[in-house]
Amino acid sequence: MNDFTDRVAVITGGGGGIGKAMGAAFAREGGKVVLSDVHQPSLDAAVEELRAGGADAVGVLTDVSKLESVEALRDATVDRFGRIDVVCNNAGVASGAHGRLWEHEINDWRYAMSVHVYGVINGINAFVPWLLEHNDDGHIVNTSSHNGGFAPVHAAPTYATCKAAVVTISECLFGQLREIGSNIGVSVLFPSGRTEGILNTGIWTPRERPPGYESDAPIDTTSKMQMWIDMKKQAGDPVQFTPLSEVADTMIDGLRANRFWMVEEGRFEDLVQARADVILRRADPQYPIGA
Repeated sequence: MNDFTDRVAVITGGGGGIGKAMGAAFAREGGKVVLSDVHQPSLDAAVEELRAGGADAVGVLTDVSKLESVEALRDATVDRFGRIDVVCNNAGVASGAHGRLWEHEINDWRYAMSVHVYGVINGINAFVPWLLEHNDDGHIVNTSSHNGGFAPVHAAPTYATCKAAVVTISECLFGQLREIGSNIGVSVLFPSGRTEGILNTGIWTPRERPPGYESDAPIDTTSKMQMWIDMKKQAGDPVQFTPLSEVADTMIDGLRANRFWMVEEGRFEDLVQARADVILRRADPQYPIGA
């Protein structure tokens, strides 16, 4: 996919962070953008920002944990633009889990998986059949993370588990589409960038959970990242941030190359090699956290 002019991209989790950056990148390339999010004010603001820059963009309120909601997103996209070219299953949440893994509540796991895992599954189930029938040159992009996608950060088990699942789901989808002779592209995006630094995506600020996923313990909705940033600044060691636009650029470059592994060179090779080495040596799982 070299020319994005008038191509239509659907992006879940588009109300902010990486999703909004993806939308801006598609718009700069001449594409039309459908942003979706579960939070209406954030979604409205993101769409307005894109439109202010000249983009042909719309927003669709969507709960990716519900298949019928994602199907409605698909239908709204077709009704508005008449086509779908790229689907970015990107929505994410902070689970708000407390304590160690064995202290996590079952709803901590259910909530994380409902968005990170079922959000991807629902995106595949809603959009792939449409692409098979109407646009066999379409592309699915699933957002994973080096945390879980390559090796887990053991302090974040719900997130790492979900992001590992995203990679496996994507590999299976790729294999099955090729098995039936489909040209639909499949990619896994590992957010990083060319600039060394931290990605301030907003995902590490937990929100109140929707009904059905309540926590027995109160959810701390303060930003742990902001607290860490403030501490580093006070210590005279300010945090350097990687522009989220660079993550979107990685995705655009990957679409042009029809690349399954959308990841910047030089960022995670040591982590991948360390895990492979641990497995081959039957050693204990100890990995560098990675960039």
